[in-house]
Amino acid sequence: MEDGEKVDDRKASDEAASLIQPYGGRLVDLSLSDDAQREAAARAARLPSIQLSRRSLCDLELLATGALSPLDRFMGRADYLRVIEDMRLASGLLFPLPVTLPIADASGVREGMELALRTPNNHVVALMRIEEIYAWDLAREATAVFGTTDLRHPLVAEMHAWGKTYISGALTVLALPQHHDFVDLRRTPREVRAALAAMGFHNVVAFQTSSPMHRVHEELTKHAAEAIDAALLIQPSVGMARPGNVDHYAHVRTYRLLASKYFEPSRTFLNLLPVAMRMGGPREALWHAIIHRNHGATHFIVGRDHADPGVNSAGVPFYQPHAAQELVRRHGAELGVTMASLA
Repeated sequence: MEDGEKVDDRKASDEAASLIQPYGGRLVDLSLSDDAQREAAARAARLPSIQLSRRSLCDLELLATGALSPLDRFMGRADYLRVIEDMRLASGLLFPLPVTLPIADASGVREGMELALRTPNNHVVALMRIEEIYAWDLAREATAVFGTTDLRHPLVAEMHAWGKTYISGALTVLALPQHHDFVDLRRTPREVRAALAAMGFHNVVAFQTSSPMHRVHEELTKHAAEAIDAALLIQPSVGMARPGNVDHYAHVRTYRLLASKYFEPSRTFLNLLPVAMRMGGPREALWHAIIHRNHGATHFIVGRDHADPGVNSAGVPFYQPHAAQELVRRHGAELGVTMASLA
């Protein structure tokens, strides 16, 4: 790294310091130096490997860039169990959803071994030194986290195809997953924080959706930012959405057009969020608030049916209207993120 780059890094760090601190006090960064990457890549070629699902790959990207700070790995057993039962990490820090790595066949893995983690296309993206191997119970997790075992819930149905074992351990990230669409709109939390800080606003209002923005959303998001003199961080979800949603190519194009023509450039920042939705209603709204805080947000706009999976097999909604707003509001002071309502 050249001296000029070091100066730029310090400047970005100083600018980002004017924003709210990352959740837990430090932004996790699992990136490696070039030399360390080359050494890890050479080692990976000799290691046993597993292929990550699309969901796990999204989670890995969020872990690697610090979007899930303070997490720096897929959860071990102590964190996992406390999260599903109490919405807290083993340390006591609020964290509402499990972020775990299921494997289909645990017969060939053991604690202490190193694994290469590959994409569905077989590219190595990370190494894991396995520290924990533990079984999980589908009914227990689904009931605790989503309040149901009904197969009409998209993630509950998906969980039936997962392996029966979770693994956890220190991660060495060789490279972030490659994206070939909207590359200019894909920034890490550190890059987003530096850009927001440079705008000169202390407050940041985050808005997230996996659907195209309509006229009411436009006016409400503008009003939310202007009311507290904040920057507006628009982060469409482009990882995995609810089955049947409009593909992200369509709605990102609408966001790009709106941001460039109908929003105030000096207070608006558009960034894509590679998050795999759980459709977990209230818990997911709280989880998203943590993710947005790690990007610099002090306020988070929550709709009445945030991350809602619809109705169950009996035709009854999985979650009550406004439940997501109520949960984020209840934990706002502890989380450091104020809930702003769309409806």
